[in-house]
Amino acid sequence: MQIQRSVFRDDHEMFRTTVRRFFERECVPRQAQWNEAGMVDRETWRKAGREGLLCITLPEEYGGGGRDYGHSAVMAEEVARCGLSGVTFNMHSDIIAPYIARVGNAAQKDKWLPGACSGEHILGIAMTEPGTGSDLKAVRTTAVRDGDEYVINGSKTFISNGIAGDLFVVVCKTDPAAGAKGISLIVVEANREGFRRGRKLDKVGLHAQDTAELFFDNVRVPAFNLLGEEGMDSNTSWRNCRRSAFPLRLPPPHGSKPPCSKRSIT
Repeated sequence: MQIQRSVFRDDHEMFRTTVRRFFERECVPRQAQWNEAGMVDRETWRKAGREGLLCITLPEEYGGGGRDYGHSAVMAEEVARCGLSGVTFNMHSDIIAPYIARVGNAAQKDKWLPGACSGEHILGIAMTEPGTGSDLKAVRTTAVRDGDEYVINGSKTFISNGIAGDLFVVVCKTDPAAGAKGISLIVVEANREGFRRGRKLDKVGLHAQDTAELFFDNVRVPAFNLLGEEGMDSNTSWRNCRRSAFPLRLPPPHGSKPPCSKRSIT
């Protein structure tokens, strides 16, 4: 039995057509190749950027699509419909980029978001550590302020886009004595001295999804790379960081304008 839905507008369905064509043309034929390589090739990321399929809810001024969450939902549905794995566009666009877009300052947004929107910069978020999963207050990676820099030491594991990533939002302890309130977010570029990628992890499934270990050995980054303020309890709290970059614009309810399109799940 088909389920009739009315949540998506006509512009969402037009976008679905674009997304589906891109996935069927550029991704489905490469899935076996990605499975063997253990990651999606960088040119596909750039093609997705040129097609406007990355960071689609970010403002157009940074190269984003200026669209709403309905368009992101369409992307996620089409990844599943095509049976793709390794295509972490939604994570890049809807989880990681919003950290920068919501709490980054103007200079940080200008520096990092255009590359994320174009696919030139692949984003990762480094939270999980050996022995530390979702209990983030237990992270051991530290960032010590030294003049105009932070010195980062520690390790992360199970990091998506760990091998291909260019920029990582790293969860660090800037004040270990403060517990959960001493956690901060610092952007680390993959070309920093002391940053090292470990092995690409083998998994039972999702073989095309790039998952790796990361190591930070006295990695120095400018204080500029701190997102928001130090500590989770600041005005740019962790909870706010994890929300969408800008006020969530959901599709209007059924019966309102613009009209929604009814379609079945196919």
